[in-house]
Amino acid sequence: MKLSASMERFILHWGEMGSRWGVSRSVAQVHALLYLTSEPLHADEITDTLSIARSNVSMCLKELQGWGLVEMTHVMGDRRDHFLAEQDVWEVMTRIVEGRKEREFDPLLITLQRCQEEARADSTTDPAVAQRIGAMHDFVHDMTSWYDQVRKLPRPVITKLMTMGAKVARFVS
Repeated sequence: MKLSASMERFILHWGEMGSRWGVSRSVAQVHALLYLTSEPLHADEITDTLSIARSNVSMCLKELQGWGLVEMTHVMGDRRDHFLAEQDVWEVMTRIVEGRKEREFDPLLITLQRCQEEARADSTTDPAVAQRIGAMHDFVHDMTSWYDQVRKLPRPVITKLMTMGAKVARFVS
């Protein structure tokens, strides 16, 4: 498969973003390639196009399937498994954010809750330290609660809120 310059730039940058988010560069590049292609690709096509090891492609595809970003499909007349990425950008970004919340913020909130309880119960903990832990807990709790509420809103409502930007502050001030 021949990549255009813009496809190559997108794939390389998505790979860099992925590595900054704690995702393997290869996983992010495989995702980017599948997101950009209109037809399902089999693993050998991905391997050849991205010049990465076949075993690495297999691991990447499993991880992307786990995130719900890629699904396996079959093509008539070809016995190999083919793969297709979710094309709806809202779904892509929502699944990425949801996965990060589950893997990072939910465990953080549980840990902060425990730390807050321990700090309150421990007379040797400096009250200022207990206050900082509590402030961090409250902030993360409020942010995750806000996210959970917004996530349940219909997409057109979220789009309208995004379009309004800071103007929404007039309604809550």
